[in-house]
Amino acid sequence: MASRSFKTADLMDAHPASRSCATQLRSFGGRASFAGPIRTVRCLDDNALIRRTLEQASPGTVLVVDGGGSLDRALVGDNLAGIAAQNGWAGILVNGAVRDVETLRPIDLGLFALGTNPHRSNHAGVGEVDVPVAFGGVQFTPGAWLYADADGVIVSATELRS
Repeated sequence: MASRSFKTADLMDAHPASRSCATQLRSFGGRASFAGPIRTVRCLDDNALIRRTLEQASPGTVLVVDGGGSLDRALVGDNLAGIAAQNGWAGILVNGAVRDVETLRPIDLGLFALGTNPHRSNHAGVGEVDVPVAFGGVQFTPGAWLYADADGVIVSATELRS
């Protein structure tokens, strides 16, 4: 179950077939660790599909956003993080930038990203939802499980037990 306590290092030791993400991400949300089944959005500097996805109730799920590693515009800020928390999402992993950093910390949501940029994103709705995305040497497939904490991010095809 996603709400139980875990350490990614211990999970990786116990389940060596899991994959660890080599992309160095920073924690910006109120939860230091989070886990759950994956949903995905692939987009570049446009967060309309992220909003539409987070507006769906999805208790315990993790949204992986492949923003192509762009730091040109923030894909998630306090408004989207608040929507995600309200709809029960466990966390968001962004291969890109976030903004509103000071107001993200109190939100009960795991949020990892590459960095920050105060420039807001476009809203054209360009991108794809629930498709496999890859970065950091890991493929994030919808329905697979993601575990994130201070040591990093690991992905497994199934839920892991420590």
